[in-house]
Amino acid sequence: MKPRLTITALLALCASSAAFAADFNIPMSFEYIAVDGKEIKTSLFSHTSEIELDKGTHKIAIRYNDLVEDDFSDSETNIKSNAFIVTINVDGDYSYQLSPANGEFVKNPKSFAKSPQVVVTREDKGEVSYKVTQTNITEESFVSRLFSGNDATDVDAEAAVATGAAVAVASTPTAPVSKPSPAAAATMPAIAAETAPVTSTDDAAKAEQMLQYWWLHADEQTRKEFMSWAIKQL
Repeated sequence: MKPRLTITALLALCASSAAFAADFNIPMSFEYIAVDGKEIKTSLFSHTSEIELDKGTHKIAIRYNDLVEDDFSDSETNIKSNAFIVTINVDGDYSYQLSPANGEFVKNPKSFAKSPQVVVTREDKGEVSYKVTQTNITEESFVSRLFSGNDATDVDAEAAVATGAAVAVASTPTAPVSKPSPAAAATMPAIAAETAPVTSTDDAAKAEQMLQYWWLHADEQTRKEFMSWAIKQL
């Protein structure tokens, strides 16, 4: 007599089918911004390297974001690219890996950040159906607009829109906007407090992002001055 499937076994089979999900992985030097119109929150202290994708086509907004040793000092410089969008068709329970096109590691970070060239492979060496689209979504433009008094561009929000139903991206990235001098970082908190008080969770997240940005771009002396100022505010 052939053994019959019990109700428990049938439920287990249904559950395993419903739980189908592929995983998409990125290196530490890259970060997720949005997936299918949904923002992915990240910070300096946490890095999401893997996300799950169900069957179908997905649009993933990613950017290169790494700390590299400065050529002229012992400090490190934060280098970020414009956002780029990976459109991928998931047709099975596979493990996908994004990596630089020219090797496992980025050999020239500054040049790479101008137009990130990446490839997506599958762990089982199978063929991957995907395309990469460069955009003009850049964090530098967001920060510079904020402090020049113009309408600010929310990088995460723009990337979320770009990976949603309506995709509006450029075929080539624009040139990076020039950054203010690191000395401006010392006065940044006071300016931010006067012009845009934190009133919500989203505002707090943006304020944290700005503080992180200026800290990474400030020299050692400016950081010390800022810490001295911050301690006095406690």
